[in-house]
Formats: sequence, C-alpha cells, structure tokens
Amino acid sequence: MKRDELFLHEAIMLLALKDKEGTVFTGVNYSYAIGGAVLAELMLNQRLSIEEQRKKTYAVVQDPTPLGDPLIDECLNKIAQAKKRQQLATWVSRFASVKNLKNRLAQQLANKGILRAEEDKVMMIFTRKIYPELNPEPEKKLMNRLEQAIFNDEQDIDPNTVVLLSLVKNAEFLNALFDKKKLKSRKQRIEKVINGELTGKATQAAIQAMQAAVMVACIMPAIIVTTTAGH
Repeated sequence: MKRDELFLHEAIMLLALKDKEGTVFTGVNYSYAIGGAVLAELMLNQRLSIEEQRKKTYAVVQDPTPLGDPLIDECLNKIAQAKKRQQLATWVSRFASVKNLKNRLAQQLANKGILRAEEDKVMMIFTRKIYPELNPEPEKKLMNRLEQAIFNDEQDIDPNTVVLLSLVKNAEFLNALFDKKKLKSRKQRIEKVINGELTGKATQAAIQAMQAAVMVACIMPAIIVTTTAGH
C-alpha cells in the first residue's frame, strides 16, 4: 500500500460520514465494517493466517510486526496476547467495540487534514462531535475506485478495492453512496467482484474469510436483540 493511501478502516470511516453534516449515515453498520477492515488489513499484509477446525475459522498471528497504524497495531497485539485463539467473527466484534471508535478514527482523519473536528448541540442540550469534510480529494479517490469496480467491466481489480466494496456492501451503505437503480442494474457485477472472482486465490481466500466474519458479527447482535425482544 502506498503510504499516502488510507488504510481500509480509515476509508470506511470517511465514506460513512456525510460530507457537510459530519455525522454518520443512518442505518449503516460502520463499526462492524471497521472491525472487518482491520481484520482484512492484517490478513492482506500477512500478519494473520486462517486456521479451520471443525468448521470454525480461527485467526492466528503469523507476524507480530506493527503496520504503523494505532488501531491496527492495537488489534494485532490483542490477538497476539490472547490466552486462547478466537474465531474471526469474535475478533471483528471486539474490534468494532473498541472504545470511542468513531471519534478516534474521525480525529485521525482530522489530523491528516481530511476532516474538520467540530462540536454542535442536539436539541440545544446535548453536545456532540461532528466531522465535516475539509479536503474532498481522498474521498473522491475512494469513490472513483468503487465506481470503476462497479460500473466498468475491468477484469483486474486491486485487492484493497475488492475488500472495500465488500465491506461497504455488508455495512449496508452502498445505497447512500450511489444511485439505487444504477446499483441494481450492476448487481451481478458487484457479486462477482466481492466474491473475489477477479483476484488471485490467496486474496480470494482472505476476502471470503473476512466477509464471513463480518456477516456473522453483524448478524449476531440482531439475533440477540430479536430474541430478547421476544421474551
């Protein structure tokens, strides 16, 4: 990855925020997408390997060398220091639950001059932090990458873009970024891309493992809420 490019979890945070309002789009599972993004970065950068046992998929540290990002390195250390290995979906949930995740990543983007950290009041009572866009270029580059992957028929798409598209789709905010009707007409293309059909086998395995982990991590809280509500 080029050093001037954003990490996947930074890209997810940037795309999840409304440009002018600086608040997150309604109804998006951005925290789980961020958890999946961290997991994907660790796998794509050969820090983690995947072990399957009795139909369960576990994360195993292959290389504890830091990647140079605070959140990724913190999460890598958590896996390395864990007393027993955990399934991928468990780690996605734990990464998604990191304290103050949104403000932490948004401030990281503000430190890079991409967002502007501000405060406003809700109902004239509660103070909240908002992060309007300051430099639109990084998001334009991300949107262009996604647009090329979805609306063109290129057969060679870089792994980071494939993972990014997969995460955005799983987090359910693809419709917030692009026209819903246009997306519908490209449904088969999107599935082909996120299934890893246009990448190498090693990357495909990492993408599929990450997708499965994110899906399970996103579904479980919904199941728990539904079950609790039914009692």
